[in-house]
Amino acid sequence: MPPDLLDARGAVRSPRPADTPPGRIPPTFRGRKGIVIPTLRAYIREHTNPAVFTVSGLVILAFVVLGIAFTDPLLEAATATRDWIGVNLGWLYVLATTFFLALALFLMFSKFGSVRLGPDDSRPEFGTVAWFAMLFTTGMGIGLVFWGVSEPIHHLHWPRSVEHLPAEGEPPSVAAAGEAMALSFFHWSFHPWAIYIALGMSLGYFTYRKGLPLRPASALYPLLGDRAFGWPGNLVDILAVFGTIFGLATSLGLGTLQISGGLQHVFGIESNAFVHSVLIVVITAVALLSVLAGIDKGIRRLSVINLWLAAVLLLIIFLLGPKLWMVSVTTTGLGDYLANLVPWSLSFPSPLMDEQAASWTTTWSIFYWGWWISWAPFVGIFLARVSYGRTIREFVIGALFAPVLVSVLWFGVFGGSGLYYDLFEGGGFNALEEEDRAFRLIEMLPIGPVVGMIISVLLIIVVAVFFITSSDSGSLVVDMLTNGGDPNPVKVQRAFWAISEGAVTLVLLVLGGADALAALQAAAVVTGLPFAVILLFMCWGLARALKDERAPGRGPKVVRDPEEQMPSYRPPGERPGH
Repeated sequence: MPPDLLDARGAVRSPRPADTPPGRIPPTFRGRKGIVIPTLRAYIREHTNPAVFTVSGLVILAFVVLGIAFTDPLLEAATATRDWIGVNLGWLYVLATTFFLALALFLMFSKFGSVRLGPDDSRPEFGTVAWFAMLFTTGMGIGLVFWGVSEPIHHLHWPRSVEHLPAEGEPPSVAAAGEAMALSFFHWSFHPWAIYIALGMSLGYFTYRKGLPLRPASALYPLLGDRAFGWPGNLVDILAVFGTIFGLATSLGLGTLQISGGLQHVFGIESNAFVHSVLIVVITAVALLSVLAGIDKGIRRLSVINLWLAAVLLLIIFLLGPKLWMVSVTTTGLGDYLANLVPWSLSFPSPLMDEQAASWTTTWSIFYWGWWISWAPFVGIFLARVSYGRTIREFVIGALFAPVLVSVLWFGVFGGSGLYYDLFEGGGFNALEEEDRAFRLIEMLPIGPVVGMIISVLLIIVVAVFFITSSDSGSLVVDMLTNGGDPNPVKVQRAFWAISEGAVTLVLLVLGGADALAALQAAAVVTGLPFAVILLFMCWGLARALKDERAPGRGPKVVRDPEEQMPSYRPPGERPGH
């Protein structure tokens, strides 16, 4: 039987449904290999994991309806759950994220660093610059632009250390600037990327080296065997879809607010529901074109373009801003960050020991760890998808150290400038909404209004392209999660998910407002708790598989117990889905 006539479970596809009356030609859809598939139901069975696709869709729809109809109760419930987890189970986030960072460093320096995410003779699919551009725009993107000015301002006015806490009505201390920068580095540097690496490296290894589907369940195969692709794996995938869709919708909503704020700042266009709707529709349409162009012609090119645009914007702000202060506060903050990396990484202070540090840690660090873990399926799966042929050492260096360097530079320039103008020039950043602070920074630069307008437009473009690349990569990941792990899904399904992401953002932001987005964000962070446990088991599965690795070129190590043998390696150069 030709393999084209077999479905994902190995069963022969019927030429038409059994209940189709004789003589009637059922509606047809074209499959991956060009064969005709009858009826929508058969198409869904061919191109999706029906359980994950259906349940995920229903959960998302239900939550959107609840977010609109019961915004305040949902916000209260989601926030209360998130806060309870932070207070009572925040220690799990602290230990898990620290473990992921230690694991990444160990694998980079160990003998396993030379193991490729693919056959021994495989080579990377994408060039280094394009690869880094895609992973960075997906992993940080809108968030870095949104919080680049805002987060150091928050830590300046409400610091972790009680000695830097200003008295009521008093301005913040200049001495708090270094800690404010260091804490921003702490949240946006090693830890989030270590979380992404834990999932991305596991899936890249099991998909491209072991021939398993590109889905989180594959990393559990050494522990569960074939049961990993039954209901346990489906539950993991559904949870991953939930966190990905709602995490993306929250970030896209924040990006929309920032673009709208920029348009109001530059052109006087009022920021309202109509403008938000137009922005989401237009940017989603552009993202749809990127989806239809494919990874190589779409997201790869957009990511490289946006990386250069962001670099130009960074250079402009540095040249026009308080350069000596930026260098000083960046190096001081970096020194504080590195000196406190281990203490802060393991810090979960009790209110009985340090009330200010305990409250700050729960509000900021624990929130961030839950947020990054909830984003791990999205970013980790995308990292795995574009990292075929990389060694584990290349993967860790590219996904850990290179993004950290960019984050330090970005916060050093944007955050450092914001701190300077807030402390010494009466910038008043703390009184502004987060989405307006970057544009306030541009307004404070010693330039004329015309140049300021040009820089503001460049900032708007950078945020918009981050929006597009996030939607494009998000649609790819969600489709892989719901189609059973095919790394090369059909474009029409990616287009469906890109439209769905825009629609969820549009409905929640326009009908539910900022509170609906806050509820969505809180719910996404809650998913970080079970996924932290799942990630730990995935790392265990990776460790069990790596122990059977031999030196490159010598092939896989023979496993004595045939029941523990994973699927055989693919021939060199053959990739899943190809």
